[in-house]
Amino acid sequence: MHFDVHGEFGGRIRMAKVGFIGLGVMGSQMVNRLLSKGHTVTGYNRTHSKAQWLIGKGMQWADSPRAVASASEYTFAMVTNAAAIRAITEGPDGLLAGLGPGKFYVDMSTVSPAVSRALAAKVRERGADMVDSPVSGSVITLQEGKLSVMVGGRRETFEKVKPLLLDIGPKVTYVGDNGLALSMKIATNLSLAVQMLAFSEGVLLAEKSGIAREVAVDVLTHSAVASPMIQYRGPFVLQQPEEAWFDVNMMQKDMVLAMDLGRQLEVPLPTTAVSNEFLTAARGMGLAKLDFACMFDVLAAMSGVSTPVTEGVAK
Repeated sequence: MHFDVHGEFGGRIRMAKVGFIGLGVMGSQMVNRLLSKGHTVTGYNRTHSKAQWLIGKGMQWADSPRAVASASEYTFAMVTNAAAIRAITEGPDGLLAGLGPGKFYVDMSTVSPAVSRALAAKVRERGADMVDSPVSGSVITLQEGKLSVMVGGRRETFEKVKPLLLDIGPKVTYVGDNGLALSMKIATNLSLAVQMLAFSEGVLLAEKSGIAREVAVDVLTHSAVASPMIQYRGPFVLQQPEEAWFDVNMMQKDMVLAMDLGRQLEVPLPTTAVSNEFLTAARGMGLAKLDFACMFDVLAAMSGVSTPVTEGVAK
C-alpha cells in the first residue's frame, strides 16, 4: 500500500489493494468509484456478465470470494441477505479462507446485527478484523458522491478503512461496536418505507379531491415534507424507473429485520408494521421487483384508482 503526501497519519490511502464481492447495482458503482480513485480492485460476482463493464475499466476478476480476499488488503462485500453472506464466506472457496493477519473485511450488506457479530468473530479467528458498513442512499446519490456510510466495529479498524469509505461516499459515521451500524441502517430504512406510505396517502387524497396526480407530486416534493428520499423517489408514483433502485423484496427484508429487532428490544413499531403489510400486498399483486414506491399503487388500488402500474398488471 502506498500513501500520498499526507501519509498514513493524514488518513488518505492511495492505490490500496481492494477486493469487492457482490457487483449488483450499488456494488458495481462503488467499484467504479474506487477504480476512479486509483485503487487496484479485484472483484467477484456470482453472475460474471455483470462484471464485464468493470473489467473493461480495469477491475481484475477473481474466480471465488477466497481469491478476492487472498489478493486484497481490504475486502468489501455487498450481498442481499444472510444466506448470501454464508455463501460467500464459508467453505473452501469462501472469503474467510482468504483472510489472514493484517487484512480487513468491510461488510456492506444489510443483515441482522446478530448475524454480523457472529461473522466478525469468525473473521477475528483468522487474524483479520471486520466492520459492518451499510449505506444510506440511492444509485444516484452514490454516483453524485453523496452517499452516507455507517460503520460499526473497533475504532482502530474504522480508522484503517475510513479513507476507502470516504472514496465511496463523503459522509462516514462511526456509530460504535460491531452490529450497531446495522441497527442504524435498519432504523433508517424503516423510516423510508413509512415516509413513502405517508407520501402516497397525501398524493392519493389530493388526487381524489380533484387535483391532478402530477400537481400533487410536484407540490409535495417541494414542500416541508420533502425529505431527500421523497424528492428523488416521489416522482416514481408517476412513473417507475426502468430498473428498481430498491425493490419491494429488498425493502420488505429490511422491514422484517426491523420488526424482529423491535421485538427483541421491546420497541413498538406500529407504522413499520402497517407499511410492511403494504409491501406484502405489493408482492401479492405481482409487484415484488418494482421499486418500493409502488406502495402508492397498492394504496390507489384499494381506493379504486388505477395507475400505469396496476393497469399493466391487469393486462
